[in-house]
Amino acid sequence: MATIHPLATVHPGAKLADSVEVGPYAYIEENVEIGEGTKILPHATIFSYVKIGRDCNIFPGAVVGAIPQDLKFDGEVTWVEIGDRVNIRECATINRGTKASGKGVTRVGDDTLIMSYVHVAHDCNVGKHCILVSFVGIAGETDIDDWAIIGGGTKVHQFSKIGTHAMVGGGTTVVKDVPPYSLCGRSPLVFAGINLVGLRRRGFDSDVIRTIKDIYDVLYYQGYNFSDAVARIEQGFLPSEERDTILSFVASSKRGIVRAGDPHEKGFE
Repeated sequence: MATIHPLATVHPGAKLADSVEVGPYAYIEENVEIGEGTKILPHATIFSYVKIGRDCNIFPGAVVGAIPQDLKFDGEVTWVEIGDRVNIRECATINRGTKASGKGVTRVGDDTLIMSYVHVAHDCNVGKHCILVSFVGIAGETDIDDWAIIGGGTKVHQFSKIGTHAMVGGGTTVVKDVPPYSLCGRSPLVFAGINLVGLRRRGFDSDVIRTIKDIYDVLYYQGYNFSDAVARIEQGFLPSEERDTILSFVASSKRGIVRAGDPHEKGFE
């Protein structure tokens, strides 16, 4: 049986695994499922229609599953789904999905860290192993792929996409899509090179990193428009997971990808 502090409020319809711990003044509504080993710390709030995986930590003041801040929401049943080993820090907020989006669910993947005061809006999809640093706000229907990191205080426009292993500098505004493996920063946001440190930390070997860099040199710095650059990359680089991930991202971008920064500017990679 779950360990529930007597000062917590837990609806009898909530489904809590046996090893779940619920701290004082935490509040959990019905239609909530919480997996083994998860801790709901004091003053955390879990509203209805939320599924939380194993070994997560929901810190004080966090609110998971509040209705969307979207005027199109009409009271329909929509969800928040949190993966395993997710940490949701103090006062972070994660809203439910909407029917109007065609998705109806907001997702956060396994092993992701949502730091304090982060806001994840309706129908967002945050992948696995991501880090959203304090005061990040991602607007509705934003997609963030696995291993991405978003620096503190960054604002992300609705419908934006941030690619796998990308890193976005703190205090920036994302209004264009951020391609995979990239390092982007400044105001307005620009491509500043590849996420070299992150890729090395995650075990990418030197040849793969060099290929990623060479692909982006063609895409950004050899004077081609994007359609011509894509054709050059398809012809000039052997198929690989990294090449195909970049090409697929560029082809599927509806907002367009961020522009190139000046590689000769001081402080540029």
